[in-house]
Amino acid sequence: MYRIQINHMDLDQIARSGQCFRFERKNQPGDIFSIAAAEYYVEAAKEEDTFLFSCTEEEFHQVWAGYFDLEADYGGYKSHVASDDTYLKEAVKWGWGVRILQQDLWEILITFIISQNNNISRIRNSVSKLCTLFGEEKKGKGLVLLDDGSYGEEECIYHAFPSPESIKAAGLTGLAPLSLGYRDKYILSASEFASEPEGKAWLMELLEADYKKAHEMLLSQYGIGKKVADCVCLFGLHHVGAFPIDTHVKQILESHYPQGFPLERYQGYAGILQQYMFYYKLNHVKTGESVPSL
Repeated sequence: MYRIQINHMDLDQIARSGQCFRFERKNQPGDIFSIAAAEYYVEAAKEEDTFLFSCTEEEFHQVWAGYFDLEADYGGYKSHVASDDTYLKEAVKWGWGVRILQQDLWEILITFIISQNNNISRIRNSVSKLCTLFGEEKKGKGLVLLDDGSYGEEECIYHAFPSPESIKAAGLTGLAPLSLGYRDKYILSASEFASEPEGKAWLMELLEADYKKAHEMLLSQYGIGKKVADCVCLFGLHHVGAFPIDTHVKQILESHYPQGFPLERYQGYAGILQQYMFYYKLNHVKTGESVPSL
């Protein structure tokens, strides 16, 4: 196990932020969260002023420090919010522990194709089934709350995110149990493309591209529109200036920014602020969580 203090982070808020679909609270004592990313798995819990992870210090810094974007200054992002923007100030207060995760590009590409015209609960279920059916079964380490109130480790089984080749081999028949509707054609097309040398080279080029180029490349693919392209840029390529606009964000803009969101003021990190607003829109009426002062 590895213990570390991390500021500006709340596991539950990240799990409910809509940017990741294999990050969730476990149904067991101890307020433990399971986090699967690509072929990796870890469990985490908050204990007093530190976070506890079911991995070694070496694995944490090789895999999870980047995943949680620990080098970014989230306090700095928050401090630049305009003092007269009362909606954004409130959203930042409410979602104070949300961070933009640096996720696996292939996983983000497929999960956000699934997300089109979908809700978070259904997306989670579809992604879970996809991994169970076609992802490699692996052994990992989890956390368990012991009788004395401390945490111990236990072995667990999880599934890696399926490779393009495994989804391609499943075909539309194999994808049918996921009840993805029209999205299954898009997923199969992406998997067939990414299984070939041309597609693998395209993914590598996408990783190196700037935001504008990456967005254009994504829009050229079957089944990917502007919103999904922006989500892939933000959550899979970590272009934190990307500003995805879905139904919820559109409603926010219409109600609070009729002249448009001030993207130029927040150039280079508007996507982080978008996540605070998105989280606030989805969660502030539904929960009774406390809101810290900034």
